[in-house]
Amino acid sequence: MKLDSYWTDSAPAFSPAAHALPAQVDVAIVGGGFTGLSAALALAKRGARVAVLEAGTRVAAEASGRNGGHVNNGLAVDYADVAAKVGIEKARAWYRAYDDAVDTVARLVRDEAIDCDFMRHGKLKLATRANQMAALERSAERLVGDGVDTDVEILDAAQVHSEVQSERFHGGLLYKRSGQMHMGRFAHGLAEAAQRHGAQIHTGTAVNRIERLGQGHAHRLHTAGGTVAAQQVLLATGATRHGGYGSFGWLRRRIVPIGSFIVVTEPLGAERAQALLAARRTYTTVANIHHYFRLTADHRLVFGGRARFAISSPQSDAASGEILRTGLAQTFPQLGAVRLDYCWGGLVDMTQDRLPHAGERDGLYYAMGYSGHGTQMSVHMGERMAAVMNGDASANPWQGRDWPAIPGHFGPPWFLPAIGLYYSLKDKLA
Repeated sequence: MKLDSYWTDSAPAFSPAAHALPAQVDVAIVGGGFTGLSAALALAKRGARVAVLEAGTRVAAEASGRNGGHVNNGLAVDYADVAAKVGIEKARAWYRAYDDAVDTVARLVRDEAIDCDFMRHGKLKLATRANQMAALERSAERLVGDGVDTDVEILDAAQVHSEVQSERFHGGLLYKRSGQMHMGRFAHGLAEAAQRHGAQIHTGTAVNRIERLGQGHAHRLHTAGGTVAAQQVLLATGATRHGGYGSFGWLRRRIVPIGSFIVVTEPLGAERAQALLAARRTYTTVANIHHYFRLTADHRLVFGGRARFAISSPQSDAASGEILRTGLAQTFPQLGAVRLDYCWGGLVDMTQDRLPHAGERDGLYYAMGYSGHGTQMSVHMGERMAAVMNGDASANPWQGRDWPAIPGHFGPPWFLPAIGLYYSLKDKLA
């Protein structure tokens, strides 16, 4: 079992064009994941001089390349709960921002001819208990009743069983606008497109310090390879494992890096895979500590979840892989003897309200905190923040939101085991 992301291992490695670190640019982007690459592409198309500064040795090697491969619409939290806190109008707008985000991915795949197995077969949210099914039915009624998503559909146990070869599920809620893709190949295509349009991408270039120049948006970024002066800076680091909080320590108190872990089976063969998940959607279970799964184009099963409330590392990934092996066998007993070829973990940049945050602070622009729903929203927000930096403040669907620090959170998330126990108990008692 290879402790590596299937997405990055099975995609071509992007090779940045050889450029010396520029002394001055219009926009410097810190982070070469989906947010940074998408922003770089949009800004370069407008004629801006753009430099992407990525700490790692390859682009999209963190959350953008270490996820479950879902491109889903719908909020990370219950729409009704959000509406109760902020009102129907704002909750509806935030929900629809995810529809727009999936559309953005689809458009970029088409316009830039990115070969990444993108398809929109929908997401099926699955209930493992009768009370969960009742909650899904209430969610569907509310989404339709408020005119938020009239495409959602409740599937009963028989309908779910007709496309999911498992006895575990009481039914599900189908979100028809969701999609999926090969994350590694999408990242490669997105980086190639940004570079083709003139953006410079510098890997192995960690930003150690950011120095503000005056009271505007200009900054000087300090790296081991030299300094870059930029008229504008976009922070697109997420829950980086490269120490990127450095000069921007205020982020550390607002984002909790939570591990999410994934295993991928050996190829099952076309016939066996089709029998397992006939509709080839993305699937997720209803729980705080949940599972999510889908098939790949080469007929593997990708199966992930919050196996352990721990930070990803080789030892942690391996231990989590064994927990996921058990969960996979419980969901699909017929796969109990199947070989697992890949196992890895990634960091989810979780916020306290589990919603994204984007805007400007002390002259720095930022977009992050996607809370496990980032593959589509990160791409979308790269484009949106490019528009904001070009003068269109209304382009940011998350503008004007407060982002208070998380009480007691000053560095490494010491409280994760306690959170894990809390959610485990909550799931058992639900």
